[in-house]
Amino acid sequence: MISHAGLSVAHNKGKSLVPIFLHTADWQIGRQYSQFSPEDSSAISEARIDAVATIAKLAAENAVDAVMVAGDVFDTQTVAERTLRKLFNAMQGFAGPWIMIPGNHDAALTESVWTHAQRLEVMPSNLHLALAGKVIEFPDLNFAALCAPLTQRHTYNDLTAAFDGWETPAGMLRVGIAHGSVQGILAEEIDSTNPIAPDRAIAARLDYLALGDWHGCKQINPRTWYSGTPEQDRFKGNEPGYALLVQIDAPGAMPVVTRLQTGRYVWQEVEFHLTIASDADQLVSKLDAIEGKDVLKLTLTGQTDLLGQQKILGAISRAHARARSLECDQAGLRLMPTADDIAALKADGYLGEVIAELRDRQGETANPESRSVATHALGLLTTLLAERQQAGATA
Repeated sequence: MISHAGLSVAHNKGKSLVPIFLHTADWQIGRQYSQFSPEDSSAISEARIDAVATIAKLAAENAVDAVMVAGDVFDTQTVAERTLRKLFNAMQGFAGPWIMIPGNHDAALTESVWTHAQRLEVMPSNLHLALAGKVIEFPDLNFAALCAPLTQRHTYNDLTAAFDGWETPAGMLRVGIAHGSVQGILAEEIDSTNPIAPDRAIAARLDYLALGDWHGCKQINPRTWYSGTPEQDRFKGNEPGYALLVQIDAPGAMPVVTRLQTGRYVWQEVEFHLTIASDADQLVSKLDAIEGKDVLKLTLTGQTDLLGQQKILGAISRAHARARSLECDQAGLRLMPTADDIAALKADGYLGEVIAELRDRQGETANPESRSVATHALGLLTTLLAERQQAGATA
């Protein structure tokens, strides 16, 4: 008896008495991240293949009957041979059936990433690839996979409608695999092309419908789920980074679905507004908690004094060295030096007069534009003086 994530699965000579599957989708292998530095982009892309190795490991550990991959295995039709080989090598950790369908990014065109892989003969023998709509039966495992692959990037009719009329042997589990948008539920969140009826599992007498296209883990109904992408790929908090362990006790029984974590990196988009001095300390605490798994996009707004600025810049520098990626937009953060800050800079003569004039203009309420320019100029000048003073102290 093997128990994982609250599920108990009995096994007899490697064959499960209770069917169990691993549902995944949207691997997007070959995706590039041009918004990051080359070093970060390469690591984030490589993590997608590592996620496949994690999926294979989880499939083996949980002794699943099959892994279902619901489309968009690849991000593009033009994937390098080395990347193809690395992907299929990453799948070696699970020797059972892998069932795959093409999605909108890797549609089964006449010439596609799939035909390229076939010519290279790199696909493993335990991969069951559906390049056209069909039923793949697994009599020894007592289930049938009803597959609705995309043969073009965009369709406007529901390809899963064919499931309703497809027959499978009596007593055999019916598991659907499709890629697209569930109508009326995700219409405002993803494209309305490649539609899927929300009641397809009921209409087609499916025990489970494994979907791809939505990059977050999402339940549509008890028999219909999006697994989401196994490795987060955008700044959107829709619960990516999982594969779904699906147990179905018998035909007609309600599936038991458990999320298994697969993702390495956590993408966060944070906006932080500073108003008072203690805000800088709060921001520093947040930045000091950044880890190697974090991909952070930070936007700072508001104002801070010179000491606060120095604290923030130091914390950003430390976090940048730890994080997988850190982008920080400080354009909306203004330096508002205090009188003590300016006195400490020992600006006298002409510079002292300029600083005094800028501080006076900061107090102009009748001319907001002049006040804004003065504030910006004072911040720049104070920063330059502080840097010069620090350079002199370390010389």
